Amino acid sequence: MSVLTSERKKELFKTHGGDEKNTGSIEAQIAMLTERIQHISEHLQKNKKDFSSNRGLIQLVGQRKSLLNYLSKTNLQGYRSLLVTLGLRK
Repeated sequence: MSVLTSERKKELFKTHGGDEKNTGSIEAQIAMLTERIQHISEHLQKNKKDFSSNRGLIQLVGQRKSLLNYLSKTNLQGYRSLLVTLGLRK
């Protein structure tokens, strides 16, 4: 079962990528990963012994971290604005 519906994905791409067809922008990818991380975190609060989801969560956080590092090196202003809009701390 997909966490993000196609409407939600289009909305994320439109707000963070500039266009709903711009699926490759770093900001949109980070926003999508953040949505998935929040969903899995809520799941793990209810199901504490679900270790496979915990491993998946750690992988997603690592992937998001590497994308954030890339964004900070290439576009510092966009990086800072994305942190504010998504409510991430760094």
